[in-house]
Amino acid sequence: MRARFLLPMLALLVAPIIVPAEAEAHCQIPCGIYDDQLRALLVREHIGTMEKSMKKIAELSAADEPDMNQIVRWVENKEDHADKIVDIVTAYFLSQRIKLPAAGDADAQAAYEARLGLLHGLLVATMKARQGADLANIEQLRELSAGFETAYFGHAVEVTAH
Repeated sequence: MRARFLLPMLALLVAPIIVPAEAEAHCQIPCGIYDDQLRALLVREHIGTMEKSMKKIAELSAADEPDMNQIVRWVENKEDHADKIVDIVTAYFLSQRIKLPAAGDADAQAAYEARLGLLHGLLVATMKARQGADLANIEQLRELSAGFETAYFGHAVEVTAH
């Protein structure tokens, strides 16, 4: 009887040690640690990484004997950075930073709708970029990202050296 009780209890105590947990960067608790401008710069960086991945996929695919292992690695890299853009757009900006406008405030409503439209556009363009290696999708991502920066900050985010 005692063993039937102790074994499940031991399993509950040991499971957190054995089963790895995945950490999420955007916990959706308003802690104020994250920086809006940094998130915008990270989106740009992920777009650049997706562009490099697409160029490497095209280069490797054009070889007389394509290195399929390397092609797969670049595809996975592109997918990973697309996921990061989606995470920043949804878990950070849409969930935490884009606030509902006050009822009757037409200017705030217009700004809200513009920001939502640009973020939705970023999500759609990211999806399209995932589906292939067309660099036109990268250009669209850059345009939408720049448009969102202007709509959100009032200007493009500047990179500063430290």
